[in-house]
Amino acid sequence: MNVTPSSTEPPKANPVAVTPAPRAPRRQSRRLRVDDVLVVKRSRIRTAISGTVVGNFMEWFDFGIYGYLAVTMTAVFTEGLPPEAGLLVTLFGFAVSFLVRPLGGAVLGPIGDRIGRQKVLFFTMAMMAASTTLIGVLPTAAQIGLWAILPLYLLKMVQGFSTGGEYAGATTYVAEFSPDRRRGYWSSWLDAGSYLGFAAGASTVALTTLIVESISGPGAMTEYGWRIPFLVALPLGVAAIWLRSRIPETPAYEVAESAGETKPDAADPFARHGLIGIFRHYWRQILIAMAIVAATNTAGYALTSYMPTYLETEVGVSNLLAAMATVPVLIVLSASLPLVGHLSDRIGRKPVYLLGSASTIVLMLPAFALLQTGAIWAIFVALLLCSVPVALWIGPSAAALPAMFPTASRFGAMAIAYNLSVSLFGGTTPLFSEWLIQLTGNSYMPAFYIMFFGAVAGVAVLTMRESARRPLLGSVPTVETRAEAAELVAGQDENPLIDTRTMPLTKQQPAEPALTREHTRETAGV
Repeated sequence: MNVTPSSTEPPKANPVAVTPAPRAPRRQSRRLRVDDVLVVKRSRIRTAISGTVVGNFMEWFDFGIYGYLAVTMTAVFTEGLPPEAGLLVTLFGFAVSFLVRPLGGAVLGPIGDRIGRQKVLFFTMAMMAASTTLIGVLPTAAQIGLWAILPLYLLKMVQGFSTGGEYAGATTYVAEFSPDRRRGYWSSWLDAGSYLGFAAGASTVALTTLIVESISGPGAMTEYGWRIPFLVALPLGVAAIWLRSRIPETPAYEVAESAGETKPDAADPFARHGLIGIFRHYWRQILIAMAIVAATNTAGYALTSYMPTYLETEVGVSNLLAAMATVPVLIVLSASLPLVGHLSDRIGRKPVYLLGSASTIVLMLPAFALLQTGAIWAIFVALLLCSVPVALWIGPSAAALPAMFPTASRFGAMAIAYNLSVSLFGGTTPLFSEWLIQLTGNSYMPAFYIMFFGAVAGVAVLTMRESARRPLLGSVPTVETRAEAAELVAGQDENPLIDTRTMPLTKQQPAEPALTREHTRETAGV
């Protein structure tokens, strides 16, 4: 049966289409044709996603190094200050990179909507690798006094600027490359790579500590060993930059660009917008995304970046145990993310997020109570409990958050929403957690801090639009096979997930009998 309607058939609105967010304008549309549907083969998806994952691996590799060396870095860069004050100064170096993130997102996000995702992702990878490596050659406080903290802060700010475009761009990229039915599964690999990067950073610190202290004695990490993990970023960064240079542009962005949707139009919420237009059209989606990101990252950064400090200062374990304790937990967490992403494809993003909210409220206090015992087995069990809500928040996010915004402004809107929330609530988690403990004397304050944001996000999730198995806003459907495309087009009138008003379809676009988008994309390397 020929499922492609003739070019003389009048435009027809889908009678059962759901109302999208943002509200669909009065747009010229028509029925969906087989040749409209993007067919992206699984081998191409793997290539594109693997080239994107390396950037997040590098980003979290650095966070792992800095988080697990926080106490050592305090001795290196704040020598002469009281230990408590020095630790806060060091943790502020972690926070300052996040405070710069919104600026990076505000600059790099709109650029990614204007010139494409791949070019910006290549740039952010190069900045990140260079700044991480340079930290390893900085002078110490013993050499130049407390001035040593300033170049450290400067390089952390460079990292923050680059990561302001990195995660938003990477999630946008993998979401646009993933097929609609399995977007949760494929996109979740991005964050699986992130936590493996953190585990790699922690393992590098632990291995370096073990080797240099066995060779040079207990003070070797403070003397010179702390530099080694940062310098390891150089060869890793070179390999990551090479991989980034080989990934193609996303087919969804290319289709939107060819349809003229990436041109500015202040009245059209599906067109490309600057900062003012993004806030004007998508402020509700931005607030929802910020609430989810806050819950995700307060739990995530407490488990990763702050936990080594907490274990050393509040529980009293050794630096080596603090560095190694979370590694197996992070590996298990990384392995679980594709399963959670797949679950979100089956039951929806909202139910998985609500499970994340509930588990945050239920599990955090018991987890921190177990930590207080100081027993090794209890520490591992507690960290596993902390990882449950983290997995449920993170698993759907690389698919759910970009889906809130249309293609033409997706990178910019994601960069603003994600980086505002991360800078205000996520990256400051180690600093505020330590400050709250010092202020109140209550070692459970980090748990209450995480639970608060989990509850707020749970309320926000109730108001969000379900995006599982739907085409991205401002994009045509994406599938893995030509047969799937034909099946989707044949059943479009009965499919509540298809709304052609949100797609870049011209009213009188001719059929393409000779070349399909599958063929043209394949020749372009997609």
